[in-house]
Amino acid sequence: MTSPAAPVATLVAERVRELLRAERSDPARDPEFAAQIARAEVRRHNDFALARGLAPVDDETACVREVLAAVSGFGPLQAYLDDPTVEEVWINAPDRIFVARSGVPERTPLMLTDTAVRDLVERMLQSSGRRVDLSQPFVDASLPDGSRLHVVIPDITRRHWAVNIRKFLPAYRDLGRLVAAGSIAPEAATLLRDAMIAGQSVLVSGATHAGKTTLLGALIAACPHEQRIVTVEETFELAVAAPDLVALQGRQPSLEGTGEVTLRRLVKEALRMRPDRLVVGEVRDAEALDLLLALNTGVPGAATIHANSAREALGKLAALPLLAGRNIDASFVQPAVAASVHVVAHCERDASGARRVVEIVAPTGVADGVITARTLYRTVDA
Repeated sequence: MTSPAAPVATLVAERVRELLRAERSDPARDPEFAAQIARAEVRRHNDFALARGLAPVDDETACVREVLAAVSGFGPLQAYLDDPTVEEVWINAPDRIFVARSGVPERTPLMLTDTAVRDLVERMLQSSGRRVDLSQPFVDASLPDGSRLHVVIPDITRRHWAVNIRKFLPAYRDLGRLVAAGSIAPEAATLLRDAMIAGQSVLVSGATHAGKTTLLGALIAACPHEQRIVTVEETFELAVAAPDLVALQGRQPSLEGTGEVTLRRLVKEALRMRPDRLVVGEVRDAEALDLLLALNTGVPGAATIHANSAREALGKLAALPLLAGRNIDASFVQPAVAASVHVVAHCERDASGARRVVEIVAPTGVADGVITARTLYRTVDA
């Protein structure tokens, strides 16, 4: 048995594109119809291959997959995006493409071209309404499956486009599965679940790739089903299912510099939507003030924040509102944080790539200009 040659798949893919255009069918919206066309064209190729002096395709199923990846998916990357063990895919250069499994990076054998990378990015951005060009050299966007795409182009990068795709695996979208995976101890999961059910505000801290967004999604899943949840993000990442949930994301400015929708604006709009819980995907700027004001009006919240420890996260949450303006004073912010945040869960990723919740604290007040907290849970080796 021989594998389908790339030129054959390319030839069939072009024919499938023509037929889909003629039918005015979008393969992303009607994947089953695209699959039917692809299967028919692969068989058609085999029917006429010998008469035309072409090599037949022995593995028709594999060829159909390759054609669909070229037509409606993301080409050579699609196999990694479909692989449930792959958490992340990134491109440093057309010949330097990596994936991460269980937090451990590995280089792939893929060899692309600069043009192929640009074509892939343009296809990925098609459904997002976002762009990347010289005037906007960075872009954050969501792929149709909920994965997050981040792209940086030259001359911000030295030569090649830098592409990062972070997947959010459905296997870890509730606390029970995180316990089964060893990412959180049963007693810590119970503590956090009880906090969400009781309507307490929970902050999730950690470094980049420590599992903050995954844990936040699991916490949202632990909310009572009758709660109305409104999520606010720069780019959709919290792929959670809840009976009464509204997801909001920000918007980049247009070419004329207008139309931008910031997280600060989204937090204010979210409060007009009768939320039982307000969720901010990541607090990193002055939107911390709007979140804090919302929490102080009695709306329970949940958010992630970059920090090296749970206590440092409290200090950072108290510092970020100062970015909102000169009239914001630490003497107001610190007591507000101590009173409105009930629990902080800190995530870490160890040298092997494993992600764990290592510490949970509860604020107790302010002393000598520092927010104090008591430890509710801590791993033995943390």
